[in-house]
Order: sequence, then C-alpha cells, then structure tokens
Amino acid sequence: MNRLNINNEMGMLKTVVLGIADDFGGPPNESECYDPKSKEHVIKGTFPIEKDLRNELKQFYNILIKYNVEVLRPNSIEKLNQIFARDIAFVIDDKIIISNTIEDRKREVNGINYILKSIQSESILKLSDNCRIEGGDVIVHDDYIFIGYSNEEDFKKFKVSRTNLHAVNNISDFFSSKKVVAFELNKSDLNAKENALHLDCCFQPIGKNMAIIYEGGFKNSNDIVFLNNLFGKENLINISKDEMYNMNSNIFSISDNVIVSEKSFDRLNSILRKKGFKVEMIDFSEIAKMEGLLRCSTLPLNRL
Repeated sequence: MNRLNINNEMGMLKTVVLGIADDFGGPPNESECYDPKSKEHVIKGTFPIEKDLRNELKQFYNILIKYNVEVLRPNSIEKLNQIFARDIAFVIDDKIIISNTIEDRKREVNGINYILKSIQSESILKLSDNCRIEGGDVIVHDDYIFIGYSNEEDFKKFKVSRTNLHAVNNISDFFSSKKVVAFELNKSDLNAKENALHLDCCFQPIGKNMAIIYEGGFKNSNDIVFLNNLFGKENLINISKDEMYNMNSNIFSISDNVIVSEKSFDRLNSILRKKGFKVEMIDFSEIAKMEGLLRCSTLPLNRL
C-alpha cells in the first residue's frame, strides 16, 4: 500500500479509510448505547436506518473520488457499526497506532486487518494494556500532537471517557520529538449538549493557521488561553453549544483549502467561504445522530 504519512489535518489527502454502514446491526437497545446522542435518538424512535447511512457515506465517497483520493473501506463484520473508522486506529508521521477502544468497539479493528497486514510491522505501534484511547481524541498539527483525555476519576465515572492519561504518556514516549499537549474534556453520559465525546467534537485545525473550537468542551480555561495564543484569537472560529451538538467542528479537510461539510451548517459554511475555503456540502444528518460526523468517519493514511 502507499506509505503512511500524516503530519497534520489539512495536507493534500492521498489515501483514506472511509467507514461503512453495511450490516451495521440496526438500532441498538437503549442499554447498548455508548454515547448520549445515540441513546436520545433510540428513545425518540429516530435512530437512523442502514439505507440512509449508506447513502450519506456514498455522498462522502463521491466527493473524495472527485479529488482523486484513494479510498479504502473496512471489510464488513456482521451486525457491527463500522462507520466511525477514525477511532479504531490513527496515523502520526509514518506510524499507525492501534487504538485501545472501549470493549463495545474492540471488534471494529478486525475490519481493517487486511490493511494492517500490508504495513511493515515496525510501522505499527501498539499501546500498553493500561492505555485507553480512540482516534477522535488525537489531532496531529505539525510539531504538535493534541490529545483529548479524561482524568482517572472521570474515566471511571463516564462511559464517554475514551482516552486516559496513560495513553497520553504512551504517545509522548513514542513521539518524543513532538510537543504533546493534552486537553481535559467535559463529559456527560446523559446529555449530548454537555458532552465532548472526543477532541474533534469540540476542536479541529483547518487551513494554514485556523481552527474551529467550542470552548465549552474544554474543562480547563488555561487550555483555551493556550489555543488562543497558538492560533491567534482572530483565527479561531467559535461555535455554540447547539452547533457543537450538531457536530460543526467535525468537518473534514481534503486539503488546506477544500473542506467537506454538512449542508445544514449554514453559519459555519458561510464563514468558511468568506475565509477562502472551497466547501463541498453533503447530507450527513443521519450519521450525526450517532454523535459523529465527517472526521469521525475517516482514517487518513497518507497526506502530502
């Protein structure tokens, strides 16, 4: 396969794994939900159906192909949600790290075993057993690695706490030449508007020196100060609690000037265009019901 190379979120995308909704198992029982937004839609009877999910992923696939991206797909596993490919593994520089996910999601990585078998073993990193991490909490930004995490008390308390400090330290050891910055996130198993499920649910760099941010997702105000200083306050696009709930920060960059976004994000899409981005809009509103969106559905392997 093509070499692994991910240094940031917006280099020209060459190869990506895009999730699938084939045989995703249908609506879970309320007790089987592992995020509050999915539970909300199960209770309301509005949880998405497979046909709609497949259609939305097809729209995304078509946009990626339009930009000459090589798109790989997981092998389908019966009755398993495999839409959110971001979380099962992630690439930093020329290494792929296998995530230590929650128990409910451990089988998902089997869908990309054929890809892992094509990668040299020295390029595959596995974390220590005490580490827990999902790829949505990891954002690569040139010299920086940003990681969203929960402290030990929150990690034991909340099912939506997916990354612990052990994983932050393990990543720091693997990439000692990088500046690893960890952000503690606000969590809620009951209220999706109070829950930053992953770091990319409340923050994402875009373009050459900009980012989308929901400040309420961060537990510590000094982290907001750090990001304001790093990017420049004028280069941060602040989104509201409702926009965070609708996954506005979870768009996807094909390059530093092309962004794939949900068509209903009127305010954000307008701002992006005014800042010079080409915005490719698709319908991803059903997938959003499961507390994930465009970035969550992708596992980039190679960017220029």
